[in-house]
Amino acid sequence: MDKIDAIVVGGGLAGLSAAYRLAGAGKQVILLERGDAPGSKNVTGGRIYMSPVRKYLPEIVDSAPFERRVVKELITVLDESSGLQFEYGNEKWKKEPYMSHTVLRAKFDSWFADQAAAKGAFIIPKKKVDDLLWEDGHVAGIRSGSEEIGAHVVIAADGALSFLAQKAGLRQPHKPENFAVAMKEIYQLDEKTIEERFGLGPDEGAAGLFMGSITRGMFGGGFLYTNRDTLSLGLVVGIDALSRRKGATTAPDLMEEFTKRPEVQRWIRGGELKEYSAHLISEAGIGTVPKLYTGGMLVSGDAAGFALNLGLTVRGMEFAIASGVMAADTAIEALEQNDLSEGSLSRYEKKLRESFVLQDMETFRHSKEVLDRQRFFTVYPRFMCELFDELFTIGDGPKESLYKTAKRVAKKHVLNMETVRDLMAARKV
Repeated sequence: MDKIDAIVVGGGLAGLSAAYRLAGAGKQVILLERGDAPGSKNVTGGRIYMSPVRKYLPEIVDSAPFERRVVKELITVLDESSGLQFEYGNEKWKKEPYMSHTVLRAKFDSWFADQAAAKGAFIIPKKKVDDLLWEDGHVAGIRSGSEEIGAHVVIAADGALSFLAQKAGLRQPHKPENFAVAMKEIYQLDEKTIEERFGLGPDEGAAGLFMGSITRGMFGGGFLYTNRDTLSLGLVVGIDALSRRKGATTAPDLMEEFTKRPEVQRWIRGGELKEYSAHLISEAGIGTVPKLYTGGMLVSGDAAGFALNLGLTVRGMEFAIASGVMAADTAIEALEQNDLSEGSLSRYEKKLRESFVLQDMETFRHSKEVLDRQRFFTVYPRFMCELFDELFTIGDGPKESLYKTAKRVAKKHVLNMETVRDLMAARKV
């Protein structure tokens, strides 16, 4: 079988990073993307943290078409009828090197694909990969319809469900409890309105987190990111919790309720809804990361389960870029040594373990276990909102001391053994 050097399956950040790096090293590489174009099927409307990835692709990071640099964090805690919002900003976030940027992936991925193509990578959209080719027990290419394309190495970057990792025997069948559905809406607003509404300067952005009653006690939460002239607003809810929910609760129902909250309407009012999308995302952490290599194949990005939800921060894009680069570097070394065996490609995992990717995934191994406790989405938001309601409300009778008020509300909600158990669990993160 005639073979090219490498086939990358998936045109997300991991796949594009791998293709860019391989092409830059002079290797023959084809990237196959089942969507109309790289980024066309990507739902992410979020932020990318810069420091972890700058050393991997500095020329990409420094010239990429990001939206706004994040200088402000907004945290909103909601119960059924009230909300409490915190704002945190730091002057150092306004100075280079910037910590994070908001990004629209359809725009960014399209630009990134052009950069990879300029290096010599062949980007082929609308190409669904149906199966792997095998030769002497090693992956030797892919099958798309009736077409077979041979390759010395295949890099699977085909998303959270990773059909290829399962085909290669690297991953067990998926379980619903390891995934969440992310829904996102894009609202058009002019730049000046966004900056005035959020108290931002030119090119400055804000990132918002919403938690509490919006998920009706289920694992998940809301997000908001300011782009150049749009807002990305979304909701994430656990698939397993949603499927076990009694009654007719649906993900679109939750999203509609979320957008109608006054704490959300204040940001999106007057905006024109331009886009709606939904997507599955991995929430399992390192516990379900598959085997990452076999003879002739490597797995990277979402396909490898490289996503991390810490409640206050959600990370994935920097894991995708770094793992894509490390997969490419491993493939380049193996190609130059003419050794694409499993033993040779095992160096990929070593690179990952020496990097922030698997180190951070290991550090926060128990984050899903801790966050998947119903009280974090019911009791604690209700406690916080009720406490501030009691503190700020002035009735027609005498008011008790602030200490007595706080103690009474705390006793009602959090001064119990369940809270102790939650705190003990929280020590794991």
